Amino acid sequence: MKALNGIWTGLLGAGSVCPAHREMYPNLADCVFCIEEYGHRKGEVTDAIAEVAEAVRLLEASRDFVAVMPEVSVNIACAPGGASTPREVVAIPGRIVRVRDHAKALLPPEPGASAHMSRMLLLARRRMPGLRACINLRYDQVMAGVLSRYGMRILTLARHASEGAEDPTAEALERRLKSSPTPFDALVDEGGSGIEPNLYLFGKGAGEVARLALRLARSYSAA
Repeated sequence: MKALNGIWTGLLGAGSVCPAHREMYPNLADCVFCIEEYGHRKGEVTDAIAEVAEAVRLLEASRDFVAVMPEVSVNIACAPGGASTPREVVAIPGRIVRVRDHAKALLPPEPGASAHMSRMLLLARRRMPGLRACINLRYDQVMAGVLSRYGMRILTLARHASEGAEDPTAEALERRLKSSPTPFDALVDEGGSGIEPNLYLFGKGAGEVARLALRLARSYSAA
């Protein structure tokens, strides 16, 4: 029984059973549960969860960070290893919100917690595979002035309409990437009808983007 269980979980972890399962149940097209639960990538998912949790602790400890939190709140996304679907990307369920003068995560990080942030990160990874994490911040004229003092490569999305789009910002980024081959460290979304302007920072890990966000927050508060 132990040997048979090992063979079966090995097939599940390798994704060998997924095509047949998805053919039977098309709504499972994006499901990666067995790969995460039984595959070699389980450790990568655990590491990504720990990485996001530590990044959140850095943000929660800062008194400056709330100044750069947008009205739509903040989230951090981190892609474990070769993650290729939003369900695989770790983020904060319910986002990171402002509680008085501090940031506070509503729940611990878990895979599949933010479809939007996951899409933004996965799209950026198509251009720069080394990226593993992103965070969103407030964007306004003060932040524009702060960014001008940093040597980051910035990609800008012009204001766009939201009518009929499931995720207008992600769709605008996908179109923008087709026309701009230039690598970038940050994305400025100028927003649109019903869409708040946001700044997205990208990096090689959740801790990296959290520390960069805190540096920007300190400069923003001092501006």
